[in-house]
Amino acid sequence: MADAGGPTLSGNAVERLPGGRVDGAPAEPVPRAALRALLGRYRQWAFDVAAVVVAALDVWLRVVPEAEAYNYVLSVLSVVALVLRRRFPFLVVLLTVPGFLAGWAQLAAMIALGTLARRKLLTTQTFIAAGLVWFSRFFLWPIDQFLALEWSTHVHDAIYGCLVAGMPVAIALLAHAREELSAKIADLAVSRERERLLHAHAVRADERARLAREMHDVVSHQVSLIAMQAGALRVAADDPNAQQVAGVIRNLSTRTLDELRQLVSVLRTTSGDDSPQPGIGDLPALVAGAGIPTTLTVRGEVEGLPAAVSGAAYRTVQEALTNVRKHAGSAPTTIQVTATEEHLRVTVENSAPADPHAGGAFPSGGHGLVGLRERAALLSGEFEAEHTAAGGYRVRVTFPLHHPRST
Repeated sequence: MADAGGPTLSGNAVERLPGGRVDGAPAEPVPRAALRALLGRYRQWAFDVAAVVVAALDVWLRVVPEAEAYNYVLSVLSVVALVLRRRFPFLVVLLTVPGFLAGWAQLAAMIALGTLARRKLLTTQTFIAAGLVWFSRFFLWPIDQFLALEWSTHVHDAIYGCLVAGMPVAIALLAHAREELSAKIADLAVSRERERLLHAHAVRADERARLAREMHDVVSHQVSLIAMQAGALRVAADDPNAQQVAGVIRNLSTRTLDELRQLVSVLRTTSGDDSPQPGIGDLPALVAGAGIPTTLTVRGEVEGLPAAVSGAAYRTVQEALTNVRKHAGSAPTTIQVTATEEHLRVTVENSAPADPHAGGAFPSGGHGLVGLRERAALLSGEFEAEHTAAGGYRVRVTFPLHHPRST
């Protein structure tokens, strides 16, 4: 997967995480999920049964002997209607209102209103149902008894009506908010797992980039030197067996360089900010083992240079010497390192090869100069690579010594 402005992630896209997660998503065993769904269904039935039982007790405990038959009928109808409250919540509220208004089904109406608010939230149906429940608590049946009440009793009933109608709605909204919060917390946990997985992929991608760059800088340098020495041995040796062995070594080195180029093409990315371990202090040893006539000149104070700049200068010289051996054979090469208070300049220039074909045909993926240019860009430096008028080649890079990335 790829993220705009970030490293390109590749590899296996599915990874099992601790806790049974795959790619950041919870992977729950099937029997456990089925058991949880079964328990959830039985819990829902238990709530429905409990709601009917509580509503029935509320009606039964409030029955008065002098009540009319329709009071019993409407109250029982309100309790029975609760069975359908999940499927038809608004209809059930309408069925329980008469039982509350002319009977004793107050809890039945409140339960039906809470179910409607839980399903519909603050919609028109919820407001209508809440108004009906409030009116059922405020109004007293029959009407002559309602009119006989004092005004203080009406105010008292209006206040209690707000509580009776508002409490189920408030509880329903609270339950909905809790469910949404739980879902967001679960999503956040999944997102954190996915972010951790993406971070692990990014770390691996950066490590692959560093490995590819170090492979190209170090391994190709050594292998090309082996191939050049084997070619010189094959020319200088008089023994046919030695010539054959030298030819085999040269062919194997050339094949190794080609395989290394293909591997670097797969692993290499343009991201990462790696500071190589070798520095300018290691240049004399590098020049001594270059295998070609090389002159190294260092001017200025190079001991206190930033590690990133010193490492980039070393890699520039190393890659330039590798290219000289590949394309110019044993052409004399000069290396100039100049350090001032403002910048560090490294110049590697070789003369024209005496025999253009002396170096042989070495495989090249074109990553060397590109990598040097990227190293310079990461440190806000300037990179130049060009042919000289004398037929040679010049590589020059300038690094500022006060750029934040160079510290």
